[in-house]
Amino acid sequence: MRIGVFVCQCGTNIASTVDTERVAEAARRLPDVVYSTTYVYTCSEPGQQEIQRAIEAYNLQGVVVAACSPRMHEPTFRRAVEKAGLNRYMFEMANIREHVSWISNDREANTKKAIELVRMAVAKLRFNQPLFPSRVAINKRVMIIGGGVAGIQAALDCADAGLQVVLVERKASIGGKMAQLDKTFPTIDCSSCILGPKMVDVAQKENITLYAYSEIESVSGYVGNFTVKIRKKATYVDWTACTGCGVCMEKCPSRKVLDEFNEELSFTRAISIPFPQAIPKKATINPKYCLHFTKGKCGICSKVCPAKAIRYDMTDEVVTEEVGAIIVATGYDLFDPSAYGEYGAGQYRDVITGIQYERILSASGPFGGHIKRPSDGKEPKDVVFIACVGSRDASVGRPYCSGVCCMYIAKQAILTKDHIPDSRCYVFYMDIRAPGKNYDEFVRRAQEEYGVQYIRGRVGKIYPKGDRLVVQGMDTLLGVQIEVEADLVVLATGIEASKGARELAEKLHISYDQYGFFMENHPKLRPVETNTAGIYLAGACQGPKDIPASVAQGSAAASKVLALFARDTIETSPQVASVNERACIACGKCIEVCPYGAIRWKELKGGIKKAEVLATVCQGCGLCNATCPPKAIQLQHATDNQILAEIEELCA
Repeated sequence: MRIGVFVCQCGTNIASTVDTERVAEAARRLPDVVYSTTYVYTCSEPGQQEIQRAIEAYNLQGVVVAACSPRMHEPTFRRAVEKAGLNRYMFEMANIREHVSWISNDREANTKKAIELVRMAVAKLRFNQPLFPSRVAINKRVMIIGGGVAGIQAALDCADAGLQVVLVERKASIGGKMAQLDKTFPTIDCSSCILGPKMVDVAQKENITLYAYSEIESVSGYVGNFTVKIRKKATYVDWTACTGCGVCMEKCPSRKVLDEFNEELSFTRAISIPFPQAIPKKATINPKYCLHFTKGKCGICSKVCPAKAIRYDMTDEVVTEEVGAIIVATGYDLFDPSAYGEYGAGQYRDVITGIQYERILSASGPFGGHIKRPSDGKEPKDVVFIACVGSRDASVGRPYCSGVCCMYIAKQAILTKDHIPDSRCYVFYMDIRAPGKNYDEFVRRAQEEYGVQYIRGRVGKIYPKGDRLVVQGMDTLLGVQIEVEADLVVLATGIEASKGARELAEKLHISYDQYGFFMENHPKLRPVETNTAGIYLAGACQGPKDIPASVAQGSAAASKVLALFARDTIETSPQVASVNERACIACGKCIEVCPYGAIRWKELKGGIKKAEVLATVCQGCGLCNATCPPKAIQLQHATDNQILAEIEELCA
């Protein structure tokens, strides 16, 4: 075999801590290596041309590039060697940047390690075989999981492009957290006025199929051909008949059900419609509170319903949808402030969260848009806002910044002054983070035009004093203890991953980080793609985001789907497992461990069973290969012989 080795300097990224000339010189002495050199930027166009020139000049049969992570440029180099006439899988990459130069400044040790990695790559390349991808047809339907603003934007963009869209929402209405907001920063636009038309568009688009009050049961298949089972939870109301007239709600005698949409600041009925602008505007019965289910009597809603839509015998239903791509837009949840016992959340009724204050400010909220204290309904004159509750605090497992709290505090302070001009607003903060367009000006407006007092420091304790609250903290700029008497305290709770995100990630076979947010394929270059082909991310399910960023990412994910669907067929990777039927002992362990359901039984003559890999479903994870006792399953391009060759070279 004739092998060429190309050692990248990556400017000074690698060359500053690795002697690349020595690495190239050591590579020249390796068996089968007929050419070796270094280059400043191997990934550049001249760098790729150098590889192609060497393939032709030295009649190379395999190429090793020692450079950065394969996640970054492996496809680039594979295309380059393919253009020069080599099979793209006769290429190997040694990562001497992230694995060597970036982790140590010891030039001598780094150089030795880089040489070892190159030796291993050359040893593996000797066992490489040309592989050829296959092509499968694409089902040009897209599923979007999550009906918040990011999911809605993605659904509308895909629908406008003519695609059939399946939108799945866990709650009884789409809209997400944005539907609960009163106004949006920094323009103080009415949230419902912005979001409402988009929600109506979703309902009116004929090519959007909406499954509200539904959850994903299972996902199987592969890019271009996913099979998704959806559990439609029982609403006990026939939504095809329900007109959303609300008569059932008016007559329902069970009236002490905490209203989830109003963040439990008010009560609703056992049968309810989430909010006036809900899409779909259909009633749902809560069986935990419905007298028919709890006591076996009542049935008033059934009697008064003019559409005869009540179905007490309704059960969950599982439906199956076939789609070619999936966009995940499951949004976020808010941090539970009860972790901060010193703030008294849950203990003092007038210590509320930012989202509860949004509902108080809203005209459709529990107080009709009038700011009142939850405890006694009085109008507050002194309102204290506390930032970073569950953000930038490693002690509660939330070291990251939620990104929106500084802004929504400023917005709520401005709205408070608009509602109650003689009120006084105080903001306890660590520092202000307002990097978006017109964001910093907005915060300054709160301070300078509305007179909101910003106090830099953490709050140590909140305690009651009569019917008021005393907020005790430290002004770190003045270096003094400070106490503020308040009628109402608003905690700016941070963003955390949506409940159930980890379980959904496992169903979709995508990764999530230590905080439960879904991980993108590459944070800079592939921010809406996951490590599973055909599954994309949009909105705050990937990390804290404001509304403009969520909308932008929804459109970005939609554009990725459109690019995928621009073709009629898709190329599948040949780096998949294959079974040696002669060696297979039919133990079934590979079938048990395969996370993608890519292995099944195959019956031969005489009723003999053998494992069979579905190449189009296999993702090449290698679990079956590691589990198989007789090693009857081998992963193409990472066979046992190749791995052993690397180890032997390292131990030599």
